[in-house]
Amino acid sequence: MEQTQAKIDVEYGMDVTFVTFEEEKILDEGQISRLREAFEPIVEKNADHKLILNFTNVKFMTSAVLGLLVRIHKKVAELGGTMQLSNLDSNLYRVFEITQLTKIFDIT
Repeated sequence: MEQTQAKIDVEYGMDVTFVTFEEEKILDEGQISRLREAFEPIVEKNADHKLILNFTNVKFMTSAVLGLLVRIHKKVAELGGTMQLSNLDSNLYRVFEITQLTKIFDIT
């Protein structure tokens, strides 16, 4: 049976929304498509606030995820909010460095 929902946990606070990725590997187009669909209402509801994406469980992801993150970041900024990436595995952080996305994203 095919999964129809993204494996993320979302917590809405007063001025911040926390999104935790629950999967260790984000590799296939189906997963990325589900994430894209899941983030649309999250970003809208989070308008003009801070969005924190927690990668504590993620060990592997494709470059398509980077593209998705750039699109989410752009939409969040258009709505007057900010986005932060947290708890990146050292290997994932290295990918952000190599692609120079550390200049775009606030990574803690």
